[in-house]
Amino acid sequence: MPIRVFRQDITKVEADCIVNSANPEPVVGGGAEAAIYDAAGREALLHERENIGAINPGEAFYTPAFRLHAKYVIHTVGPIWQGGSKGEAAILRSCYENSLELALSLGCKSIAFPFISTGIYGFPKDKAIEVATSAINRFLAHEQMEVILVVFDQESFNISSEKFNDVTEFINSRYTESRRSERGNRSNVRMPVQDLVGNFHGVSDGKVPDDVSELLKQSTASFSERVLSIVKARGLEAPDVYNKGGILTKKIYSDMKNQGDDYRPKKGTAIAFCLALELDLPEALALLKSAGWTLSDSKKPDLIVMWHIVRRDFSIRNVNDTLNAFGFADLDKYEK
Repeated sequence: MPIRVFRQDITKVEADCIVNSANPEPVVGGGAEAAIYDAAGREALLHERENIGAINPGEAFYTPAFRLHAKYVIHTVGPIWQGGSKGEAAILRSCYENSLELALSLGCKSIAFPFISTGIYGFPKDKAIEVATSAINRFLAHEQMEVILVVFDQESFNISSEKFNDVTEFINSRYTESRRSERGNRSNVRMPVQDLVGNFHGVSDGKVPDDVSELLKQSTASFSERVLSIVKARGLEAPDVYNKGGILTKKIYSDMKNQGDDYRPKKGTAIAFCLALELDLPEALALLKSAGWTLSDSKKPDLIVMWHIVRRDFSIRNVNDTLNAFGFADLDKYEK
């Protein structure tokens, strides 16, 4: 089931359980938490919350929902934003994962979440939305549950809706056209790179930068030769490539360099090199081709990768989060 995003008061949502972004101590905070207590019956819900005691960040516990349109309230404590270097994203992910697993154990068929930690705890809304959708879609990849994300302010609603509407529109337009071509028995016909690039917003003329244009003309150059030539042409050092996070490591870079023409990366690894080198779409397609891979309009994960490249978002983490948000695996499990 897909995630649904509502702009609404969470106390008005009908679901088997409603998630409360709770205070660590058994006291009633402000904002949405206060609204949940008031709608449920403050005295009764607080008594049940006191029986739980203190809750550590990332943990989740449940109480009856009393007068709410739900069976249970799941109380989870989000992280306080401290710049992103204190494991805040991992804690926030645990809030969603533990709440979902708890709801599953309670037999719930639906759950409503607020955007946890985006209020007084200061977690940036765009980052919080990425974490939430990634965690939820990982869960939905193997479990059936209706998940509702409830936002109260217009900004959060715009951030969540615009990004995923944009990706969805991009996928649908290219994927649908590809399917039409297949039905017309043209599934083996590939558009030239320059024609493909011209169809994407954000790429003005499809020109390849001068520093790698000659390399792209060398159809016989191996994957390793191309990577090393681009690294040299752009004045990069090896750590500039393998320290981009995600799939790439010092060992993978060394294997690529030492094995030379014999190096054959998996598709996800080849894509990770494209992202780490910040290649535009023609460059990325040329590099992938040298390893025996391509990006296809008929494969939705490929379209997500294209969407990020065209928008010059080369973060491997961001690509993985978007893949996860649409129910696909990370790049390191990207085989075809």
